[in-house]
Amino acid sequence: MINKTAPLALSAILSVSVIGQAQADKLDEIISSGTLRCAVTLDFPPMGFRDDDNQPAGFDVDYCNDLANVLEVDAEIVETPFPDRIPALVSGRADVIVASTSDTLGRAKTVGMSIPYFAFQMVVLTRDDTGIDQYDDLQGRPVGNTSGTYEAMALEKDVDEWGDGSFRAYQTQNDTILAVAQGHIDATVVTNTVASSTLESGKYEGLKIAGEAPYVIDYVSLAANRTEYGLLNYLNLFVNQQVRTGRYAELYDKWVGGEPVDLTVPGVYY
Repeated sequence: MINKTAPLALSAILSVSVIGQAQADKLDEIISSGTLRCAVTLDFPPMGFRDDDNQPAGFDVDYCNDLANVLEVDAEIVETPFPDRIPALVSGRADVIVASTSDTLGRAKTVGMSIPYFAFQMVVLTRDDTGIDQYDDLQGRPVGNTSGTYEAMALEKDVDEWGDGSFRAYQTQNDTILAVAQGHIDATVVTNTVASSTLESGKYEGLKIAGEAPYVIDYVSLAANRTEYGLLNYLNLFVNQQVRTGRYAELYDKWVGGEPVDLTVPGVYY
């Protein structure tokens, strides 16, 4: 006698198995593996840098550690230069980008981005002897910036529109600042946090801040693969909880100082 219920039972078991596998996502993989791999840029103080013991430190490093703690896994810092942030994620070398990544629409075509977890104001960094006192003075000058950053794209766009002067891209933030200090370029545009940290370090003499750059506030996000909806939803809630619990303000005061920048966008959300 043919058992007609057996194929149906087997089909049901296989369906449940397939559904279970389909529902497992990156968030599950991270928890199961016991490790969260964060792509972090370590030449961008105070967000990410190496301390006197050559250990990763900074706001982004602490943020990665906080995320790992709530997931109850270990944090692994994957040192990643600015241009390699998205390739590191897409190639699978990192699970999440925690590297002050501007939430541009162009990037959102490739990766999924959380709500903002930090925000920057841009300023002009130049030497004392350039005669540059404001952003408009950059017209016609040799300037440069770090490849792949929001401020690099904005500055290069303005140089193209001015029709004179020149723009040069550098691989790292340190290379860009060194180029200003050594006179290879006259100025760059950096975040207010980088400018303050650079001047306080005393490593580069004769540098100064020459006013703000006329860019919109640079909101930055955590990033994951854009199809990982479970992980992205978790990242959004995590950022929300960091603000609500006061942890964001605590980290801001620790690494930047003063009152934290408001992460709300007037007329848009929150």
